[in-house]
Amino acid sequence: MSNVYDFGTDLVRRIYEKRIDAPAILDTGTHFPNATKFAATWRSIRDEALSVQLNRMPRFHDIMPEQAEISANDGLDWRMFVLKAYDMTVPENLARMPTLSRLLSECPEVKSAAVSFLAPRKHIPAHRGPFRGIMRFHLGLVIPKQADGRPATIMMINHEERRISDGECMLWDDTFEHEVMNNADQARIALLLDVWRPEMPLDIEILSRLIVRGVQMGMRYRGVSFAG
Repeated sequence: MSNVYDFGTDLVRRIYEKRIDAPAILDTGTHFPNATKFAATWRSIRDEALSVQLNRMPRFHDIMPEQAEISANDGLDWRMFVLKAYDMTVPENLARMPTLSRLLSECPEVKSAAVSFLAPRKHIPAHRGPFRGIMRFHLGLVIPKQADGRPATIMMINHEERRISDGECMLWDDTFEHEVMNNADQARIALLLDVWRPEMPLDIEILSRLIVRGVQMGMRYRGVSFAG
């Protein structure tokens, strides 16, 4: 199954790379203007996230077994509190984060939303996302700091170091190679959104909608559970 998944994602990446020329780091004002809504309410989102027992939420590879190589690689937790997955909402989880739920209802371009819990010292190895039809948005909620005051969580995106602090955000293309290291003795908590890429060529727009529909059908067929 993993080989089939790897082949499929590689094929999709190559198709999109020929049709969409995009940098690794994207301008939020241009590509995701509603980012300001999430950034402005980051403290409320953080408080709601902290009220959820994130350390009991599913690990990423519990939700997607194909991701075991990057989620279960070192025995440390990468857990996800999923509120929305490719337009499929999780009502019981949305009810536990009303501020975030309201924002998601106002932003239909957000196709997936999850709070990510990265255990102390967790390392997510280098990998690439499959699908350039969406962009990845990160909002720092609880970002541990190093002794020098800099964020202790490092993201290497397209071989360049990136760090965000509490309340800071970043929009990027996860089809570029990236890895994450939480170099702290505290967990890192961040909001992750998958945002529909605006103004795609018509054929790629149609293909993107077909891919989303296919992912939805696959999740229903497999009976994916997002409950803790």
